[in-house]
Amino acid sequence: MSSINSVLITGGTGSFGKTMLRDLLSHNIGEIRILSRDEEKQDALRNQIKDGRVRYYIGDVRDRSSVDRAVAGVDAIFHAAALKQVPSCEFFPLEAVRTNILGSENVIRAALASRVRSVVCLSTDKAVMPINAMGMSKALMEKLAQSAAREIGSNADTTISCVRYGNVMYSRGSVIPLFIRQIKAGQPITVTEPEMTRFLMPLRDSVALVRFAFDHARQGDLFIKKAPASTIADLVTALKELFGVPDHAVSVIGWRHAEKLYETLASAQELSSAEDLGDYYRLQLDERDLHYNAYVSEGEEETHDYQDFHSHNAEQLDVPAIKELLMSLPEVEAEVTAWQAARP
Repeated sequence: MSSINSVLITGGTGSFGKTMLRDLLSHNIGEIRILSRDEEKQDALRNQIKDGRVRYYIGDVRDRSSVDRAVAGVDAIFHAAALKQVPSCEFFPLEAVRTNILGSENVIRAALASRVRSVVCLSTDKAVMPINAMGMSKALMEKLAQSAAREIGSNADTTISCVRYGNVMYSRGSVIPLFIRQIKAGQPITVTEPEMTRFLMPLRDSVALVRFAFDHARQGDLFIKKAPASTIADLVTALKELFGVPDHAVSVIGWRHAEKLYETLASAQELSSAEDLGDYYRLQLDERDLHYNAYVSEGEEETHDYQDFHSHNAEQLDVPAIKELLMSLPEVEAEVTAWQAARP
């Protein structure tokens, strides 16, 4: 990554964007641009990070002209701007379409027009066999990226790739900060379904995944981090033990709109042609063109016995392992330390 001089992070004031920004500032990057809609968050970030290499662009990925201004002259784009909350996308699906699909198309086309060296689009496990609007819109974002990659070919100036990961621990809107707030306030911890499983991934791993994609992507690749998982019940138990409140009340409130019992990071069909890179899977672009024989009368000659890679069959962390992972997060460590210091 040291070979690039300028980077754009769309949605750069979000949890991923801020972590990616700090990572980039630790390297010899000449300019890092932040594109987002929220001037208040930009102002807060500007006051937190006083570095002349950071430039802020007010704009929306839905608006091609504002994307063009932010993209012009950059070497790489990390496309994180999205509507990410499942319930809000369920109630306002057209807004998910406008941001996650049409906005992503604007970013990809602006990158091609400016001959940006690399575009890495951030996706989610909810895009695999999606049952909610958020996952459906992210699945179509992946298809847009792959379609553009297929269209421009491997010799193009721009390399388009995607990364796909599960729940990012302690990101804005996630359950861990919610559970901690409820513990501190003496309120019951609200759990939808205790046996629900989710992948657990620190923000640092999402940044590492994006950097890996930038360094190793071929045209149209999609990279997946092999993340561990846990039940929500074990996550709650780990937090209660860390905060020293093993008897803290838990309220099972029932499933939210369009939730899954478990999330899937890669389907069996995708894994049948994936490349195992150790910590990551590389899902390669299907480069067949639109000859109908390949889809109707020919198809694949070989079949393989693969299973979907999901949060029920991934490595399952027990409570001690979850506690160790939680305490590796600076935010959780600070919360626990402050809580312990304040208690009599």
